[in-house]
Amino acid sequence: MNKDLTTGKPETVLWAFCLPLFGSIIFQQLYNIADSLVAGRFIGENALAAVGNSYEITLIFIAFAFGCNMGCSVIVSQLFGAKDYGKLKTAVSTACIFSAFLCLLLMLAGILGCTSLLHLIKTPEEVISDSKLYLDIYIWGLPFVFFYNIATGIFSALGDSKTPFCFLAVSSTSNIAVDILFVKAFHMGVAGVAWATFLCQGVSCILAVWAVGSRLRKIPAADNPRLFDWSLLKKIMIIAVPSILQQSFISIGNILIQSVINGFGPSVMAGYSAAVKLNNMVITSFTTIGNGISNFSAQNLGARKYTRIKECFRAGIKMVWCLCIPFCILYIFFGRYLLLLFMKESSGAALMTGRQFLWILSPFYFIVSTKLAADGILRGLSAMGRFMTATFTDLILRVVLAFVLSDLTKSAIGIWCAWPIGWTIAMVLSVSFYRKEYRKLSCS
Repeated sequence: MNKDLTTGKPETVLWAFCLPLFGSIIFQQLYNIADSLVAGRFIGENALAAVGNSYEITLIFIAFAFGCNMGCSVIVSQLFGAKDYGKLKTAVSTACIFSAFLCLLLMLAGILGCTSLLHLIKTPEEVISDSKLYLDIYIWGLPFVFFYNIATGIFSALGDSKTPFCFLAVSSTSNIAVDILFVKAFHMGVAGVAWATFLCQGVSCILAVWAVGSRLRKIPAADNPRLFDWSLLKKIMIIAVPSILQQSFISIGNILIQSVINGFGPSVMAGYSAAVKLNNMVITSFTTIGNGISNFSAQNLGARKYTRIKECFRAGIKMVWCLCIPFCILYIFFGRYLLLLFMKESSGAALMTGRQFLWILSPFYFIVSTKLAADGILRGLSAMGRFMTATFTDLILRVVLAFVLSDLTKSAIGIWCAWPIGWTIAMVLSVSFYRKEYRKLSCS
């Protein structure tokens, strides 16, 4: 069901819209968590390290898919808020054509370059073959990743966050079962983990694309929409390119950090691989709520209802802080038990690495969630220059400090301390940028 986000009490509307998005991202994260969990529990520590090592590279591909999602979603949201349904349909088809072309280029680059990248980040010899195997299978599933992201972006733009949640709930739980089947029953090793993700992502993509096509056909348009429009592509790119750069540079930064972590050996790699999955579930949850804030802001920008944007930011802060409290408690006091889910044997070094990571980062979730809520407003208002400034400040600080502090402390603890510093400075920038943009709107 399509939902107009320009009417109703902003806090109530935002909560109703974002909660299914939050549920969706929890199930989305189950794909990656299931891969690491099955690899660590049923194959071994090296397999867990390989999947975690490969995951940092897959985030580069996901960055491009996410950028296409945001570019399409924000522009479609603005057109939906303005009730320009003809251009809305053209924007969707334009985004799909562009995404297909981009996906093809990335598949070619991935097939030719992943081995070199694994060597570049100093992947240990004992995990490199499994890392390459996982990546090779993942790359062939990139079209599923891209078009699923486009479909969910369109649903969000139309105010429907429940439909993608249903698709993900079924496919991600199926992924866990198929992971275990391929690894335990068929003894496929890391390949089984990768093929399970490939198949389940494919099913969710096909269902989502079919559903969004049916939804769009029911939206009336004054005349036949064009299949492709360069002016709309330009608008989509204004949002998509900074989002792609943001996510891809974050991924590159994470790969550089991974190269530092790899220098401490497979046990530290395995501990980080498990802990970062738990951390990514939280950060991705905040990011997804930020995406919902973007859709809300974009629809109200299109409808010229600016006061609702300020109310949206306040409601968004309440929402993300409500998530911070249970996650902080869970990770600080029960992190050991969560980490053991990923490990076949209780490796002392791996377990301590994961616990230290969670202890240092989780108290700062209140900081980074505030930043991501402000970023959601900036994206929805198309203030991408300010958005990128705050994001790159965070990234550059985290990467530089990871190298410097790890060298000073001669341990991985120095790497983990880089996260809170980058988050704090970037949060101050994002919130100040949001306030400036809102004042500009209020004066227009």
